[in-house]
Amino acid sequence: MRPYGLPRAARSRCSRRSQEGEPHNMSSDQQYPYEPQQPYQEPYQQSYQQPLHDSGATQTWEAETWDTQYQPVVRPAQSAADSSYLPPQGAYPLPPEAPAPAPAAHEPPAAADGSAAPGTAGYSAPTTVGNARITDAQRARAEGRSPIIAPGMQPAGLTAVLGLLLAGGAAIGSYALLVPLVLLQAVTAAGWFRLNGMWPARQGIALAFAGGLAADAVLLGIGRENAPAAIIGTLGVWVLLTLVLQLRSHADADERMSGLMATVASAALTILAAGHLAAADDAVVVGGIAVAVAVLVRALPLPGVASVVLSLLAATGAGIAAGGPTDIGSNGALLGLAAGVCALVGLRVASYDYPSRFVHMTAGVALPLTAAAPAVYLIGRALG
Repeated sequence: MRPYGLPRAARSRCSRRSQEGEPHNMSSDQQYPYEPQQPYQEPYQQSYQQPLHDSGATQTWEAETWDTQYQPVVRPAQSAADSSYLPPQGAYPLPPEAPAPAPAAHEPPAAADGSAAPGTAGYSAPTTVGNARITDAQRARAEGRSPIIAPGMQPAGLTAVLGLLLAGGAAIGSYALLVPLVLLQAVTAAGWFRLNGMWPARQGIALAFAGGLAADAVLLGIGRENAPAAIIGTLGVWVLLTLVLQLRSHADADERMSGLMATVASAALTILAAGHLAAADDAVVVGGIAVAVAVLVRALPLPGVASVVLSLLAATGAGIAAGGPTDIGSNGALLGLAAGVCALVGLRVASYDYPSRFVHMTAGVALPLTAAAPAVYLIGRALG
């Protein structure tokens, strides 16, 4: 008799489960004579808990998965091993390093950070050559050199030519003098802006040049006897006009202040150059020749003090020589000396702070004659 009405295979399976201590259900054994199914999520959990063998060509997903209850932990060693299969990208052998030069016996050893040891005198190469934020003038001062560079012989020759043109135009008449004077005013306006490090500044240059033209027009209209009122009045109007234009600017405060000062100074110098038109004709002749001779002698390769003394002596001699044929006579020595001093001051200003070649060919040419204009007007009027 078969117990429980089961077949022999089913009875042997039930007896085996009862010996192993596993519960069983007779109805489920009858309907499903196979092993019970595992839960749905168990294969996924087993796949995370039992990682498969990685051949080195697989990738590890390190971001968050859809399963919020389990986050895989990536070990650093495993991630480094996974990325070891990638080929090197642009790997080339480095060139051999050059051996550092051994310090001299009289030089103290440098510090660990590369700076000079305490008590070392002078400047090292990085502080005087390698620093790109300092200007040429600051580097020259740090190295013990002078930041003054004279314009040289070529600008001096142009100044001499322009001075002789002023002298020749004054000998002919006021309208003949106007042509080289306008050229002098244009070069003065452009050179002063570039000397102050402001370029391009077309509006400021045009404004300063227009002030010089206005002063010339006023002088020709009201006559030389009213020259002070014409020059000072034009200068006052142009200062006010410059203030109005700078107030309308959208630049920051520092830039507007720099532009204001440069424009006012350039307009003032350009208008003061009109003093050649206001001065007596004989004074302009003597002053132009004296400035031409002074700048030529100053450009000669001579020692500093000797060059200055010879320049003043040459200007004085040129004043005497040019004043002889005119009504000034021997008083031309004083006028020549004053014009020579003003010319050297103008050259000194144009030589300051490592100027460029453009500065030498504009401010270096014009400033000696422009600076001499007040002296030519005042002394010429006093001698006349």
